Parts: sequence; structure tokens; C-alpha cells
Amino acid sequence: MELKSNGGEHVNPAYDSNLDEPPVYEEANGDHRTVRPSVISAFGHDTLDRLPNIDFYRNAGSVSGHRAVRPSLQELHEVFQKNGAISVPDTVEDDGEGSDGTPSDDLESAVPTDKGAVKFGWIRGVLVRCMLNIWGVMLFIRLSWIFGQAGWGLGIVVIVLSCVVTTITGLSMSAICTNGVVRGGGAYYLISRSLGPEFGGSIGLIFAFANAVAVAMYVVGFAETVVELLKVSNHGAIMVDVINDIRIVGCITVVLLLAISVAGMEWEAKAQILLLIILLVAIVNVFVGTFIPVTTDKKSKGIFNYNSKIFLENFPPDFREGESFFSVFAIFFPAATGILAGANISGDLRDPQAAIPKGTLLAILITGVTYLGVALCVSATVVRDATGNITDIISAGVECTGPAAAACELGYNFSSCAVEKCDFGLINNNQVMTMVSGFGPLIIAGTFSATLSSALASLVSAPKVFQALCKDNIYTILHFFAKGYGKNNEPIRGYVLTFIISVAFILIGDLNMIAPIISNFFLASYALINFSCFHASYAKSPGWRPGYKYYNMWLSLLGALLCCVVMFVINWWAALLTYAIEILLYIYVKVKKPDVNWGSSTQAVTFVSAVSNALSLSGVEDHVKNFRPQILALTGSARTRPALLDLAHSFSKNYGLCLTCEVFVGPRSEALEEMNAGMEKNQLWLRKTKRKAFYAAVVCENFREGTESLLQASGLGRMKPNTLMIGFKRDWRTSSSESVQCHVGILHDAFDFEYGTVMLRMNEGLDVSHIVEAEEEMLKAAKEQQALDSEMMPNGGKARGLFRKSRKNSQQVLATRVCGPPPPQVAKMNERLLEASAQFKKKQSKGTIDVWWLFDDGGLTLLLPYILTTRKKWKDSKLRIFIAGQPGRSELDKQEMKSLLQKFRINCTDINVIDDIHVQPRSDSLKKLEDMIEPFRLHEDSKDRAAAEAMKKEQPWKITDEELGIFEEKTNLQVRLNELLQENSKSANLIIVSMPIARKESVSDFLYMAWLDILTKDLPPTLLIRGNHKSVLTFYS
Repeated sequence: MELKSNGGEHVNPAYDSNLDEPPVYEEANGDHRTVRPSVISAFGHDTLDRLPNIDFYRNAGSVSGHRAVRPSLQELHEVFQKNGAISVPDTVEDDGEGSDGTPSDDLESAVPTDKGAVKFGWIRGVLVRCMLNIWGVMLFIRLSWIFGQAGWGLGIVVIVLSCVVTTITGLSMSAICTNGVVRGGGAYYLISRSLGPEFGGSIGLIFAFANAVAVAMYVVGFAETVVELLKVSNHGAIMVDVINDIRIVGCITVVLLLAISVAGMEWEAKAQILLLIILLVAIVNVFVGTFIPVTTDKKSKGIFNYNSKIFLENFPPDFREGESFFSVFAIFFPAATGILAGANISGDLRDPQAAIPKGTLLAILITGVTYLGVALCVSATVVRDATGNITDIISAGVECTGPAAAACELGYNFSSCAVEKCDFGLINNNQVMTMVSGFGPLIIAGTFSATLSSALASLVSAPKVFQALCKDNIYTILHFFAKGYGKNNEPIRGYVLTFIISVAFILIGDLNMIAPIISNFFLASYALINFSCFHASYAKSPGWRPGYKYYNMWLSLLGALLCCVVMFVINWWAALLTYAIEILLYIYVKVKKPDVNWGSSTQAVTFVSAVSNALSLSGVEDHVKNFRPQILALTGSARTRPALLDLAHSFSKNYGLCLTCEVFVGPRSEALEEMNAGMEKNQLWLRKTKRKAFYAAVVCENFREGTESLLQASGLGRMKPNTLMIGFKRDWRTSSSESVQCHVGILHDAFDFEYGTVMLRMNEGLDVSHIVEAEEEMLKAAKEQQALDSEMMPNGGKARGLFRKSRKNSQQVLATRVCGPPPPQVAKMNERLLEASAQFKKKQSKGTIDVWWLFDDGGLTLLLPYILTTRKKWKDSKLRIFIAGQPGRSELDKQEMKSLLQKFRINCTDINVIDDIHVQPRSDSLKKLEDMIEPFRLHEDSKDRAAAEAMKKEQPWKITDEELGIFEEKTNLQVRLNELLQENSKSANLIIVSMPIARKESVSDFLYMAWLDILTKDLPPTLLIRGNHKSVLTFYS
């Protein structure tokens, strides 16, 4: 599309004057999008630029609206052509953010749900659920006992301390909830998106399991009350026996609750409202009962109207039967949990960001005040001990002292309770609330309501959290449970699993053992929510911008620590078991490495730590003891030279820096696109093949300039490469002079920049790029064939999508895309090349690493082979050291080297002194060198002076006779060394030789390449090494 000039004005044929907002770009098919037309913007002229709009920031397949795609920077940068016309291609490539809703996708990228889904506000969705879950049987059965034991002084401390923990957790949760869109999954979603899949996956599984078992706990509590009532009303009548009666009633109850849940969230919400009404009436009933004048029977049972003396008597603690503050706190605290009931159905909330903070914190406040109000009312009206005998009346004139003084002053003698246990009073009777209330049966109804509402909330929470966990595919075996049904995407399979787990635990019967574990599971979730808030704040990531501001990172950390302490207070072995399970699940997820990226605070803190550590390193000078090879390997694409990469990786392993580098040669406009496309692909390949290395690439006009840029600019602070690894140029004899000059020039540059230099030569070669390209072509053709085959499926013979594709026969595609098999000789060479390229990936057989340490280069020639022997793959390869020695003093040279190696703490099996290194090489060996350099010689001595000078100017890169004369000894040394290497190291696993240095402006590039070639010719894999002549070994401690 072009905008053609018309009388000086641009006319855009795609412009629609009715459109004032950026258009929504629908996907045309899986590969392309429709054209982005220019629009008349707010600036009054045609432009591709768009005004800021929320649709540009949505994920693909966002459930809250369609995603629009802004013009890319390349489009804006490159569309302006000559004459001011704008040219936009018909289609542009997508950015790969698909919306397939794959299991590992973020839930924000889920396929949009139907419009008829039921969504709740903050009252029905969060406040009601949290209040019902926090108000439990504790309110009616155990609260009086807690205040009897601890007194209302310490009792208030118990309730306030519990509320402090839950409030801090609520504040942390509020901060996390308001830092972006919240989807289904509750605590799991919050933790996993904050701390990453390792923490989220481990806590999500145990949190879902805890909710499933909690259903059994609450139902058993309900069943026990029902069975007790049946016994009382029917004079002890039971169906089978007490335990089996509880099981029968419990299983029937779970079936009914499951039916309500499966019927849909709307029915479940209605049931919760009904239960809330019953519970509120029961609570009001308690307060009303305290004002009703008491009967004589109630007085005998220790229940009076409000009395300051009773209130003051109940202030101090009176711990009995081995109880303490911590044991009483451990019994009460589970009653304060349940604050995640609203967050657990975050996917069913209309606005989770607003609803969860408001509803949760208000629920904590209301329930906390209720617990305190009920407890204080009872503490002011009921004495700790009472006989229940209406005849225990005080005679007139008796002095009232002792523990039962308040009852004594009110005319009752309960002093006998000090000697023998009584059946009534705050401490002795769990039915105090029923007796205090205005109408006893309402308290029983409230107990039913509390247990059933908590059971129902847990029955809904467990499948919802579990479904979110399964959708993320962190545990692939559980993906079966990710499927949802109906307009609300109900996790029916999760409901059935939760039902099976709860029934199983109901049938087990004894839940006293499992209860503390469940409480600790919930507390572990709270601890991680608090830690998530602290961690995100500590990382100071610019993406951490919670809308809820009333939180503090240190308060969140305190909350996390309090949760951990409370876990041990409740039950130490259950706390240890919880930690053990969580650590095992964490390790499992860490090892599995799920393919997700949620931008967690763990990543942010890792980055901050890396920057901080890099900066701290920059402030410390390098020390020889801490030297380690930091490799810059010129491998090209990460897959192109596997042998070079594997050896570089063996040197650096997990303990040093390894950069695998590629130089794209050519005009930047052409090469840049190829480089950008390869960056992520190469780094991904390194990660998948477990190479601990970084991929780096540059675009330059020639190879040497690109390498020079890498040598100078790679790394960060002290974390920068110090050793260049390069492959030997096998084709130097057939290459252009510029290519050879470039190759040798790179070595000169490395020496100039004080890099240690390592060159690898293998007879079969290093470059497998032609094989990799053929493989990729085959894969591409196979994918295209698969796409064509799927397109040929019976669908009326029509191509799908906006554009019709030509339907070639699959064999035609393969024939046109991939050439036939290579000739047998080429295939054999490729096979040998692949085998040689993979040899450093495998465990090395028993053998030797022969080190020819001929020149002292600071110790790099010795250090690198030593590092190899510390790797598992090379542990069966022993070091053999070869040194040059003077004739007649071989033994002395050997002892000196042995002493030096001992001081360096480097073990070797043998030290060989070569004392005939100066001997003239054989004539056949010299003939090989002469034949090698003959095409590159100038032979100026056979010409007159003027002709010689003209030849030098015309072909300055050629080897002159003068140069050969000057460097005759050094040339002969390389030939002689090859003879010695053939004699001594032909069977070694790896040969390491000191690299000869070519003096700049003295040794021609072709002569230097001849030296390297003749030195390493017809040998096992050989490394030429030259350190930067700074010590990398020391014998000082």
C-alpha cells in the first residue's frame, strides 16, 4: 500500500474517517496479520504511529479484551521511501505471542470464557466467604475454654496475636493482588507469579491438598455434633457405633456439599449466604443471652449476669492439665485462618484487585472483633468452675476468699471444685455458649453453619487452586485435571478428586493427627505470601507498582517469620514435615524446569545480585589465585563448531565465563535481521543442551573488525573474557590472501589486547554448518509437508484462512526443498566429521593429555590441561609433560620441572625432557613444508632488483626469500617439533603445544600459517596455546 501524492496532500485510501481510535488487528491466520493502515492521528496528519492505548498492552487471547498490535520499530524506521511515500507490506510477521492457550501459558493468555459466566463482587465473593471460613466451631465450643485457661488478659493477646499474623498476611496479599491482573488460582497464582514456578508449584500442590483434607476435618466436626445430638434425643440410640455413625453422616454430608458445588458457583454462593444468616443469628443470640436474667439452674452451673467481680477474677491465667500460653495459642490459631477463602476463587471475582484487599481485611477486622466481643462477654458472666448443684449455696456471714470468691459473693459455694474436677464453668464445659445464649438450639444451628460453610469453602477452593496449578502444566502428570466445564469453567474433575480425598480421610476417622499438618500447610502458604511481598519490594523492580500502598516490606518479612514460628508452636514435627515436603516439591520443579516465564521477583533479585556482585568484583584487583579462564570462543552459530564449544565448555564449566561468538559479515541492513533472529534461538539451544555459555553476535563489514569488537567490548567489569579460542583455518592454502590476513590478524589482535590464545586443530575439521543447514532444511520441509497434509483434510477441498495456499503434493515439496542424498564419499566424510565433532562431549577413554610446555607463557599452557583433568569426562586421562632441555643435563631439567609442578600442586604421570629438539629435521619433512609454501613464495632472489621490488609491491603478502632466510631456524623448529610429536604423542587423547608467535610486520601471514600447519599436521586433536605472559599459577598460599 502506498500513499500517493495528490495536489500536495497525502490521500490514504485505507483511511476511515469514522475511526478515531487505533484499530483492532484480528489474526488473519496463524502466520500473518492484516495490513496496518495509516490513520489521521491527533497530530492532524497521516501516520503509522499510534496514541497510547490499553489494547496494545494486553496479552494475546486476553480474557478482558482484544489485543491490538502497535507498529514495530522496524516498520516505522524503514517504511519511508523516496518522494515521501509510505510503503507498508501487505502482511507483517507476528511477534510469536500466540494465544493457543497451551498448558504452560500464563492464565492471562487463556482462551476467553463465555459471556454468561457468574462473577462475584467483593461482599459475596470475598467478605462473606472469609467470615464464614474464619468463624468456625471454635467460636461456640472452644473459645470459652481458651479464655478460662488463659484468662481474658492473655486471651486478648492470643486473639490479637493471631489477628496480627493474618492482618500482615492480608496486607501483603493486598499489595500482590493490586500489582497487575489477578486470575484464578488464589494463593497459588499469587505466589507463583511473584516467586516463580518452583515456590508456586510446591505450595500450590500442598495448599490444594490441605483444602481437600480440611473438607474432611470440618465435615467430621459436623458429623460428631449430629451423632451426639442423635444420642441425646434418642436416649443413646446409634446406627452402628459412634465411629461408623460419624463416617456415615460425614459421607452423606460430603455428597450433598459436592452436589451444591457442582451445581455451580451461583448455587454455592446462595448456600453460603444462608449459612451466614444462621451464623449471624447464632452470634447475636449469644450477646442477647448475656442480658437475659439467669435462672437458678444456670447460676448453679456458674452462669450469671454481667458482674465486675467475675470479670476481674477471670483476668489472670489459670493453666491446668499441662496447658500453657503456647499450647492454648496453638489450639486457637487455626480458627483465625481462612483469610484465603476469597482469594482462592479469584478467577470468579468481577474485580479481584479491588475485591480481595477490601473483603479480606474487613473480614479479619469483623471476625477479630467478634471473637473478642463474645469472649469478653462470656468472661464477664461465667465463672471458671461450677458444680451444677443448686444446693451449693453459701450461708450468710461466711467470708469469701480463694479461687471461687466471685461465686461465693454471689451466694454459691463452688470451693469443692478446687479438690475434685467439676463439670461446669468456663474451663470444664464446652457447651457454655449454648447455656449462655438466649435460645440454645440456635447455637447448635450456628455450629452446623460454621462447619458446613468452612467445608463448602474448602471444597470449592481446593479444585479451583488445583485447576490453576494443572493449567500451568508444572506437573505434567496432573494436566488431566486442568479441563473446565460450563460457563464458569468449573473444575469438575478437581471436584471429584477433592471428594475422593475428603471421603478417604473421613473413613480414616482419626483426624487429630492430620489436623496440625493441615494448619501448617495453610501457614506455609501465608509465610510465602508475606515473603513474596517482601521479595518483590526488596528486588525494587520497576514492574513492582502495587495499587495498594498500605504495606511495608519489613512488616511482610516479620509476618513471614511469625508464620514460621507459629508453625513450630502449633506442632514442631508437623512443621518439619511441611518444610520437608515443600523442599522436595521445590527441588522436583527446579529439576524439571517448566517452560514458563512470569517475570518473578526471583528473576529480579537474581539480576540485582548479579549487578551487585559484578560491581563488588570491579572494586577488587584480580589475584593470580583466583584466575580462571574466561573463554571467548569463535564458534559461529552455537551449533556450527561443537568440538570447539565442548572443549571451551570443559575449561569454563560452571565456574567461569564462556561466550560463544558469531560475526555476521555484510551490510548491517541485511545482516541485522538474521542476527536478531538467531540470538534467542542460539541461546535456547545452549540452554537445552546444558552448555553453560552465553551467545553473542555482532554485524560488521569484515570478520576481523567484528572479532576486534568482541575482543574489546565483551563482558562486564571483571567478568570479561581473557582467553580467545579459535579453530585452525584448514583451507588457508586455497583461501584468498585477504581471508588469511584476516585470520592471522585476529591472532595479532588477541595478543595486542593481552588475551591468552587457544587454537584447536582436528584432522577432520570443526565446521559442521553444512550438515546443520541440511538438517534444518529437512525439518522445515517436513513441517511444510505436515501443514499441507492437514490442509488436504476433507473440508470441501478449500484452503483454510484468508489466503489460499497452493496445495503441492507432499513429495513435490520435499523434492523441491531438499536435494537428493550426497555421494557416498561425501557422506562418509560427513559421518567422520560428526563423529569427531562429538568426541569431546563423550567420556574420554584411558589415555594421556600430552603437554608440550616449550615456552613460559605465564602458565596457561599448563593450567588448561590441569583443569581438563578435574572434569569427569577427562578423569581417566593423565598428564604427561614434555619440555625442551639442553643436551647433557636432561636429568637436572627433569628434577627442576618436577619440583616446580609439586609447588604448583599439579600431578603428572611422567616428565619427558626433549634434548634433541635442535636437531635438523629430516629432508622429507622439510620437503613437505617446501611444497606447502611453494605457491606463496615470491622467489625475488632470482629476479633483478627492480623486478623484485615491483613484485613485492604487487604481491606484498607473499613469502620472500629474505624472510625465509631470517626465520629459517624457527621454521625448521616447527618441522622438527612435528617429527617429535609424531614419535611421542601419536596415541594421546589430546596434545597441547606452546603456540609460536609471529612478530608483527616481520613474519608474513602465509609463512605463519605454514608454521601452524606443519607443526600440527597428522596428529590427534591438538591445542596450540599461548598465554598473555602474566602469571596464572602461583605456589604461594
